[in-house]
Amino acid sequence: MGAFAFAGSDENARLRAELDAAKGDLALARAQLQRTKAIMDYSSQYKVNASIAEAVYDVALAQGIDPDLGFRLVRVESEFNPRAVSSVGAVGLTQLMPSTARYFDRDITREQLFEPRTNLRIGFRYLRSLINEYDGDVRLALLVYNRGPVAVETLRSLGVDPGNGYAKLVMKGWKAKNSGD
Repeated sequence: MGAFAFAGSDENARLRAELDAAKGDLALARAQLQRTKAIMDYSSQYKVNASIAEAVYDVALAQGIDPDLGFRLVRVESEFNPRAVSSVGAVGLTQLMPSTARYFDRDITREQLFEPRTNLRIGFRYLRSLINEYDGDVRLALLVYNRGPVAVETLRSLGVDPGNGYAKLVMKGWKAKNSGD
């Protein structure tokens, strides 16, 4: 009888392990489905191809940025044009100045900033660093992203609101999903 009970417990353990593995597979499939649905929704909402939507979504998450905020930033900055160049020399999807990008990757070239995932990775990392620096104040972080730290801090030291409409434009309709964002 003891050997039978032992065999039964081995069978129970095997079945429990199979059940746990199946639950893990199901959770992974659900997460993949949610990701795919989100990318399709953003692609449709912003009228961009799926590869750009996928890049913005995945890189935003990887850099700790709410994807919805990431999409809004890219829309305002470049209208999803990876080859965009501003009148002051900012380039790519997140309109990075090459000097700012080199702060995060000293070997980056201007041409590399036209590669969507590279540009998004550095641009979103920069935004995340600003959000952290300004204690979760997304509005202020966006203003610094747009105007530069010297301009914003100079205006703030003079008691002047550094707002220029940029943060409002990016954040219009955005609901932070995480506290601090």
